[in-house]
Amino acid sequence: QEEKKQLTLKVEELERKLETTSAQNIEFLQVIAKREESIHQCQLRLEEKTRECSSLARQLEMAIEDAKRQVEQTRERAASRERAAQSKVLDLETQLSRSKTELNQLRRSKDDAERRYESRLQDLKDRLEQSESTNRSMQNYVQFLKSSYANVF
Repeated sequence: QEEKKQLTLKVEELERKLETTSAQNIEFLQVIAKREESIHQCQLRLEEKTRECSSLARQLEMAIEDAKRQVEQTRERAASRERAAQSKVLDLETQLSRSKTELNQLRRSKDDAERRYESRLQDLKDRLEQSESTNRSMQNYVQFLKSSYANVF
């Protein structure tokens, strides 16, 4: 009976230990379940953040490509404007050169015309002076004839 009593005590002690261990197991299982739930929530957030990062990366790539395209278009427009401006400058320089050449020709023509007109004017003045001289001579001759006729008659 003593052995039985000791064995019963051992069994009771073992049962208490078993209950304690079972309680600890239940607590551990609850902690593990909470941690697994936390891990699951973290994995879901991680997947969501991964999708968000992928979406943002795609948007960033699209924005970079769009910016590159816009920069290239701006460069092309600037180069086109530069070429147009250079072409216009060349046209204006050509036009200026033509205008200067034409102006020089007109000045030469004007100078030639002025010389011809001056020469002609001088010739006309000389002829006028000669004509006036002839006219004076004839008036003097007419005056002489008048006075001669007056003396004769």
